Amino acid sequence: MPDWDERYRRGEHSPDEPTPLLRIATQNLKPGRALDLACGPGRHAIFLAAHGWKVTAVDFSRVAIHTLQQRARDAGVTLDARVADLELHEFRIEPGAYDLICVFYYLQRNLFPAIRAGVKPGGTITAAIHLNDGKPGAKPRNPAFLLEPGELRESFRDWELNYYREGASEEVGHHHDTAYLIARRPVSA
Repeated sequence: MPDWDERYRRGEHSPDEPTPLLRIATQNLKPGRALDLACGPGRHAIFLAAHGWKVTAVDFSRVAIHTLQQRARDAGVTLDARVADLELHEFRIEPGAYDLICVFYYLQRNLFPAIRAGVKPGGTITAAIHLNDGKPGAKPRNPAFLLEPGELRESFRDWELNYYREGASEEVGHHHDTAYLIARRPVSA
């Protein structure tokens, strides 16, 4: 298991700009409540807060959350940043509470039901998660942290898929192919 606190201290995994997928996902959404899971140092949370979203950002790295809080102050935005280990269920996703849930480059399959339930009817999930593409030397290597092709789409098959793509990463530093998803929860669900 990588020492994420140390990696964040060194400035790894700390770009400022949000992933292009988040810009696409939010361009026609009215700001509401957003949840950024495994937020790292908060590039997505800060982007959302700067665009009027009421954001809760969660990560198990204290260094990442401290960095996020400093970045938020520097950007003049307010958000709720929490240290919590998602794998130990230290944060509970409240059912029907969020207009938008973001999951970028983090896979915890047993969270999918809570993520689905946490999005309000008519709300959106946006996700970019690495695929098990067999690329030698690419990290992560553990298949538990990699989606199988088609798996993310299948997990949201009963939602309105606004965008779905699998392929080369859109961002520097990501070596695995990635599954990209923007899906809207049906209003009747």
